[in-house]
Amino acid sequence: MPQANVSSMQTHLDEIEQQIEEGKHGVIVLDKAGWHTSKNLRIPKNISFLLLPPYSPELNPQEQVGRQMKHNELSNRTFKNYSEIIEACSKAWANIVNTKGAIQSLCTRTWAKI
Repeated sequence: MPQANVSSMQTHLDEIEQQIEEGKHGVIVLDKAGWHTSKNLRIPKNISFLLLPPYSPELNPQEQVGRQMKHNELSNRTFKNYSEIIEACSKAWANIVNTKGAIQSLCTRTWAKI
């Protein structure tokens, strides 16, 4: 899904809602992007949001994934058009998710383990 907007966020929430076991509750850690805090979102009853404070990239594991993608595949490049940007970002994302342990190594915080 190449868009970051309320519609995409709702689709994401609807999918997460279906994956949470009956009787369990999910907590999603989010920054305060407009599509994360929109009043137009229908937040499922089995999900709560934990909103990060502003200017705290060290608390947002996704920032580490984005930096890795930029560093390895997306920096120092120009793109001819929007489709080329989407293709490059999709390839960079695929390279991370297809590398065993990559996301875990970027996003694990020893102080946050249970």
